[in-house]
Amino acid sequence: MIQKSTIQKEIHLSGIGIHSGKKVNLLLKPSYSGGIIFRRTDLDNLELALDPRKIETKSSTYIVSEECKIQTLEHLLAVLYMFGIDSLIIEINGDEIPIMEGSASPFVQAILNSGIVVLSEGKKSIKIIKPFSLEEQDAGFFFSPDSDFKITYSIEYDHPAIQRQELSLSLNLENFMKEIAPARTFGFLKDVPALRAQGLAAGGSLDNAVVLDEKDVISGPLRYPDEFVRHKILDLIGDLSLMGAPLIGHFKAQRAGHSLHLKAIHFLLDNPEFWTYI
Repeated sequence: MIQKSTIQKEIHLSGIGIHSGKKVNLLLKPSYSGGIIFRRTDLDNLELALDPRKIETKSSTYIVSEECKIQTLEHLLAVLYMFGIDSLIIEINGDEIPIMEGSASPFVQAILNSGIVVLSEGKKSIKIIKPFSLEEQDAGFFFSPDSDFKITYSIEYDHPAIQRQELSLSLNLENFMKEIAPARTFGFLKDVPALRAQGLAAGGSLDNAVVLDEKDVISGPLRYPDEFVRHKILDLIGDLSLMGAPLIGHFKAQRAGHSLHLKAIHFLLDNPEFWTYI
């Protein structure tokens, strides 16, 4: 049986929120509760359990309550999922997980430095047993049975540095750390004024994102020729982690984003005939 796990030592991180533009301190603490709890230390230690029914999306994935929200969860959640860490207290003194340098690699390294403790409590996996598809305008999300946790993602942008990219991987911790975690978030210079008018991207910079002008990347060399689609896979892993269990199945996204990811998760939660616990 697969067992739940937590981190061995506390992890201290700090950085800027890519949307809020504010500096935030993050403390990950070992827990034996069997769940992931967010704690807002700036709001009298207000706690939020990681509940997919309390998740919303707007250029990132965030958890909301009547009192507060915490946004840009996806990179951290992807790392926790791939390490199998499902018992944790996440203390934060602001409303956004720091973007670090735009990828999930700083979170990976922090957990490697901390170490992992396996708990006595077991956990079940979710296995997809029937295929289904969701479509939204020119975007699509499809899932089907598979013997592994597999993601296929395709994107298409009318930009010479991106155009059409597709990548398919059966994911494990090793190839996640090497092929997916280092891929950085990306954005277009022309979209910045509109995003900031919506209260977004206030902390975005050439140091924490891949930034493109009308013709090229202006923030330095890419880490992979197809870094853009790799980052979309990173985002999807973080969103799929909201299912609350290891996944066995093939998840395929076309021109999708956080909103469609979340709709697919809600569909699965509402239609348990498409999956089974094992």
